Amino acid sequence: MRSTRIAISAAMLGALALPVLSATTASATPASSCSSQPPLPYEVHTKAVTIRSKATTKSTALGVLYKSHKFTVHKKSGNWLYITDKTTGVKGWVSGTYVYRDVRMCLD
Repeated sequence: MRSTRIAISAAMLGALALPVLSATTASATPASSCSSQPPLPYEVHTKAVTIRSKATTKSTALGVLYKSHKFTVHKKSGNWLYITDKTTGVKGWVSGTYVYRDVRMCLD
């Protein structure tokens, strides 16, 4: 009985997915190449990151960059990014472990 339910469920999922995949493929418009698109913005991927005066965890804390804050990246040094928090105007270094640029996949 259990294997029959699994087989029926898999068949139903396949039947539901097939029209969606076909419609997406048929109606897709050609996209411009990845190199012509602007880079995606950096984002904080944790609750908060400390903004520091130097690119080290032992340096003075200048502020906190929260997940919702907008910021500009000016330069990189190893795994550290020199940023300006657009909300507060604070400039400093944040660890690239928690702040990184989203990526897009282009299929040319």
